[in-house]
Amino acid sequence: MTMLKPGARLPDFNLENQFGERVLSDGLLGRRLLLVFYPFAFSPTCGSEWFELKEHAESFTAAAVSVLGVSTDTKYALRAYAEAAELPFEFLSDFWPHGEVSRAFGVFNETRGMAERGSFLFDELGLLQVSFGSPSSTARSWESYQDALTALAAK
Repeated sequence: MTMLKPGARLPDFNLENQFGERVLSDGLLGRRLLLVFYPFAFSPTCGSEWFELKEHAESFTAAAVSVLGVSTDTKYALRAYAEAAELPFEFLSDFWPHGEVSRAFGVFNETRGMAERGSFLFDELGLLQVSFGSPSSTARSWESYQDALTALAAK
């Protein structure tokens, strides 16, 4: 499995968010995007990472970056998760075709049927500026996100 590398274009996708609304990659162009792939809603490691991102939501707003979480959970699970945890982010369901978008980003675990942890920061033109990940059992550090925002601001 090879994650997308900086310079890659935003892969085409058509997913539903937690409200059942269609989100197309083409419709996201013109915005700075941080796509955060993670294994499962309601899991302890994912929760700790999302709570930390929530704590620093103003950093993303200040950098004009839209944060989108992506997992292979259903839209119903994602909505329940976002509401229960009071997360201010949009979540996209890569449930069906199962893991298709996670595969396009190089983060789908075929054996476990889930997205691994991968973060991808795109500029307004849909070009990947920064990508990083961590093992599924380890949350990505806030410092990694800070470094990504700093790198984007320097361009």
